[in-house]
Amino acid sequence: MTLRLRVGRNGCIILPKAIREAVGIDEGDEVVVEIRDGILLKPIRRFDKEGLGRSLRDHLDKLKMVKDLVEPKPGELAATYLEEEFEN
Repeated sequence: MTLRLRVGRNGCIILPKAIREAVGIDEGDEVVVEIRDGILLKPIRRFDKEGLGRSLRDHLDKLKMVKDLVEPKPGELAATYLEEEFEN
């Protein structure tokens, strides 16, 4: 997609709403500016720190509930595929 924008006073460029929505930029978000063959703007992706912490705690709780795990003996899982481990 190519879009022509006009540089305003003080070097400001207004990104149209359709562009902001397409790439997930909201008011107050930060972007990274890279100078290559031209100028590249990339939104800085933020993550939910509290949500990540909750997910990790939930995962740890699930792991703690698994008490009766027996370590496999050498060669015992040679015919097991990783995909089979995650089917349940």
